Amino acid sequence: MSKNFYTAVKDRRTYYGIDKQIPVSDERIQEIIKDAVLHTPSAFNSQSARVVLLLGANHDKLWDITKDTLSKVVPPENFSATEQKINSFKSGYGTVLFFEDNSVVESLQQQFAAYKDNFPIWSEQSSGMLQYVVWTSLEIEGIGVSLQHYNPLINDAVRTEWKIPLNWRLVAQMPFGKPTASPDEKQFQPIESRFKVFK
Repeated sequence: MSKNFYTAVKDRRTYYGIDKQIPVSDERIQEIIKDAVLHTPSAFNSQSARVVLLLGANHDKLWDITKDTLSKVVPPENFSATEQKINSFKSGYGTVLFFEDNSVVESLQQQFAAYKDNFPIWSEQSSGMLQYVVWTSLEIEGIGVSLQHYNPLINDAVRTEWKIPLNWRLVAQMPFGKPTASPDEKQFQPIESRFKVFK
C-alpha cells in the first residue's frame, strides 16, 4: 500500500485524463470494491447498495451507450465538448456503476412508517459513503478516478445491456484508470465558515 487512508483523503482528486494502464490486477480492483460494499455503513444496516464493475469491452460499451444517448439530447453545436469528455472516460481502464436497491428501501418504509420519508435520503447518503470509500481506496492504489452522473438518461440502456434488475436504481458512474494529466489545484472555502466548536 503506497499511502495510508488519511493521506489518500487529502490527495484524492478528480482525474479526467486517464488511460487503460493501471498498476494493480483486476483481482485487486474486485477485492477493493467487495470490501467497500461489505464494510461501508448503511442506515438500519439496510445494505441496499449494489455495484457492477465494467472492464474491457464492457467498459467501452458503457461510454458508447452514453455518447449515443447524449447525442440525441445535447444540441449539435454543443455536442463536441460533450463527446470529448465522454471519450476521456472511455479512455480509462474500467467503470464502477453504483446502484441502490429500491426494494430494500421500500421494505424499510413499510416496516418503519414513522421514518418513511427518510429512507430514500438515507439510501443516498449510504451510496455516497460507498462511492467515497471506493474512490479513496483506488487513490491509495495510484489509480485516477472521477465521478459521473449520466443517470437517469442512460438507465434504460444500461439495464438492458447488462440485464440489471428492475429494482436497482442507477446512482453514479465511476470511470478509472492511470492518471495521464495533473488535476487542477484544490480550492477551499474558509474552514472557519464550515466548522464550529463549542466547549
